Parts: sequence; structure tokens; C-alpha cells
Amino acid sequence: MIEYQHTLKSSVSVQGTGLHTGQYGTITFVPAPPNHGIKFKRIDLPGHPIVEALVENVVDTSRGTTLHKNGATIYTMEHALAALTGLGIDNVLIELDVEEIPILDGSSRQFVDAFEQVGYIAQDTEREYLIIDKEIRFVDKEKGSEMIITPCDAYKIDVKIDYGTEVLNIQFAELHNITDFKKEISPCRTFVFLHELEFLLKNNLVKGGDLSNAIVFVNRKVSQEELDRLAELFHKPKVKVKDEGILNNLDLHFDNEPARHKLLDVMGDLTLIGKPLKGHITAIRPGHYANTELAKLIKQQIKNQ
Repeated sequence: MIEYQHTLKSSVSVQGTGLHTGQYGTITFVPAPPNHGIKFKRIDLPGHPIVEALVENVVDTSRGTTLHKNGATIYTMEHALAALTGLGIDNVLIELDVEEIPILDGSSRQFVDAFEQVGYIAQDTEREYLIIDKEIRFVDKEKGSEMIITPCDAYKIDVKIDYGTEVLNIQFAELHNITDFKKEISPCRTFVFLHELEFLLKNNLVKGGDLSNAIVFVNRKVSQEELDRLAELFHKPKVKVKDEGILNNLDLHFDNEPARHKLLDVMGDLTLIGKPLKGHITAIRPGHYANTELAKLIKQQIKNQ
């Protein structure tokens, strides 16, 4: 059966604050013609430079995936890209008036809601899949990451995370049918350990964080004085540690929500290959660096064929 490329029926915008820059902006997703792919357009810069959503344009993966080209930078685009891939939307122009895609609730859910609000339609051009015909593997011994993709007639992802801490045990997540993305993966929010949050705060690196867009795991004893300081920083009346070892800023959607969010990130980063995939990804302790390195290896293999 022939599968056709898809785009949005009409433009749709979301507004919000970037997690790291603190910039409040508007992001508009605009329908695009067949074979356009996914591209960003910085409408706040002279000449409105275009940055293609391609792994060749990745310049940093330290706190999210960052793209740069033509003097324009795009921060933290992985959650939006995961939503597009999860819904099978191939062609879209993303106009933004700031550097960073809004963090919203830390998941892909609000992007999915926006796309479904306007709908998406099939185009008159066949979808071209990138089909994996042999195993490709990336290993980062320093970070304990391993990324493997093997031949498969569908798009499947299995994720395992293990951070060696009791508060966040070994977790697994899977997506074996892309139609499950909306319900099972898109609502899953980013997470952070308290010591990482404190480092980011001290270095002024989470200007857009407000404790409503991340699960915070507490992996050490914390005094009430520290909790009060966190409450003040994030404008909360009170912060405490729940029995599950997370702050009381939110409730988990799933017991394995962190692993599911890592799967979401894998999807977003692998969208940077530029074509939909057919292959089975196994990701062990994935991160943006490992995800994008696997994407580069996949593209290199295709070039060499």
C-alpha cells in the first residue's frame, strides 16, 4: 500500500517560554509542499534565515539539541520534532520569533494538541522511507550510552535507563506502533535530578523553568531550608519531597514516565535524519549526544550505499 506525505491543513501557533533562555515567543507551524521536509525560519532576524531540521546542523547537545546555520540558532526543538514524527507529519515550516522552542509542560503533548486542532492531510507525493538494511551501533563508554538500530519493517523503539540511583530505578519503555505515540509517549515530561537543577540554577541556565515543566528527582537528603529556597526561586508556596522521591510540583503520568520521555527525545533527535525511518532502535541510557551521533551514522551509511 502506498503511503503519502502529510502536512498540516492550516497554520497553528503555540506560545511559551524557552527553558534555558527564558525568552517568551510565538512558534507558528505552517503547511509546506511535498518534499519540503521540516525547516525552521527565524522571522525575528534580518533576512529571515532558514535552518533545516537536519543532523548536519547540530552544534550542541549539552542541555537539549541545538541547531545553527546561516547565523541563526534554534534551541530545544526535540519535543516539537517528536510530535511531528509521532503524528506522521512530513512537511512543515516552523516560524519562530525567538531562539528557543517553548518548553510548555516539558513534553510533546501541547504540540500534538495544536496539530490535531487544525488537522493534517495527505499530499500527492509518496512518502520515502529510510530503510535500515544492517545493524548500526554507537557506544559512548564515558556516559554509559549505547544506541543500536537493526533492520525492521516498521519503526520501533526500546529504551532502558539506569542512573545508578535508588530514587530512579532501572526503567524500560517501548513504542512498537507509531499510532501509540499520542497516548503513551507524547504526555511524558522531561526530568532532572535535584543536584543538576541546583547546578543549572547557580549558573543561570534555567531561566524559563518554573517547576511545572519537569519531574525533579531528589537523590539525597534535603533540608527544609533548601526546600524553602527552591519554593521561593520558583514562586511556589511550598515544596516538599513525595514518597516516590520526587518534588511535589506534579504527579507522574506513568510509573516509567522518565524512560518514556527519553524515548520521546530519541524520536525527536532521530527526526534530524530528514526522512522517516524503518528500523528497530534499542537505546540504553540515551541522551541528545548519543541520539544525534546515531543519526549521523545512519546518514553516513546511506551515503555509502
